Amino acid sequence: MSGCCCSRENSSCCGFETVATVSTQLTMRDTLGAWKVRWGIGRMNYKVEPGLYAVGKPENTSSVLVSANYKLTFDSLRKELSGLDCWLLILDTRGVNVWCAAGKGTFGTDELVNRISQTGLSDVVTHRKLILPQLGAVGISAHEVQKRSGFAVAYGPVRANDIKAYLASGNRATEAMRQVRFTLYDRLVLTPVEFVTAARKFLLVFGWLFIINLFAMRPFGLSDFVVCMGAVITGTVITPVLLPFIPGRSFAWKGWLAGLLGTIAICQLNGWYSSKTWGLALGYLLALPSISAYLAMNFTGSSTYTSFSGVTKEMKRAIPLILISVAVGTILVLLKSLLG
Repeated sequence: MSGCCCSRENSSCCGFETVATVSTQLTMRDTLGAWKVRWGIGRMNYKVEPGLYAVGKPENTSSVLVSANYKLTFDSLRKELSGLDCWLLILDTRGVNVWCAAGKGTFGTDELVNRISQTGLSDVVTHRKLILPQLGAVGISAHEVQKRSGFAVAYGPVRANDIKAYLASGNRATEAMRQVRFTLYDRLVLTPVEFVTAARKFLLVFGWLFIINLFAMRPFGLSDFVVCMGAVITGTVITPVLLPFIPGRSFAWKGWLAGLLGTIAICQLNGWYSSKTWGLALGYLLALPSISAYLAMNFTGSSTYTSFSGVTKEMKRAIPLILISVAVGTILVLLKSLLG
């Protein structure tokens, strides 16, 4: 379990195993790990061991909070639990956060029931109540969990920083605790990993374009690189930042519209609307906004703006149009580059 700040010296004992006591204080290593993950470094392996953990000195009557084994989620929860005595039941979500794991089914009924059995939770606590994050509700069948394990499911607040108030009020959530927000900060923290991931792929594309430069009459230059990276930045940074202000509901539409405006401006600055370069401008106007649209759609999986069915519907409509537009636009750009 990477950088988890668990201590076996002050562990809590139960009938089945020794339960590690987890610290509520994040270390510099935790902070550095979170920063690296935000920039796409080691993202797919940033997780903790699933199982049962103790916070403080919980007793058999203490609350049981359920969460995912994505370490960023784990850390976000435990740092809000200072001064509390409770149990953490961590599910194996393959290192994916609660919201996404619930949609994929890994934060689900079967995993929850199996984890209750494997940890011997029935022998650890005398009550039969679990507190789950509200964003995990889509993956859990509460009545099925109670039928198979005997534990009743209650859904806590959306945000971890409300958990203390929720517990202090006798597990009652206010309306504000139930509200799902996707603020500017929430959107900004998602942009680095999306940008880095997309930029890596496009650098490979530019490597091939460099090879084409050896044969093309009009080689790809700095201006081409700038306009293409502009599409990447538009889809991964500008669109999510301006999400509430861009007209329309579809993420693909928002990304396409922002990409179109950006491409029009860059083509104008480069003087590509002349009779000699209109094919190049048209190619970029077809390809680049569609690339921005595709990249913007990545945020549907991390945003609470859309439902799973809404995402599926949007992708079925948008992806064929994006592929056609990118293909035609790329052909026009290549023809202009090769033929002059």
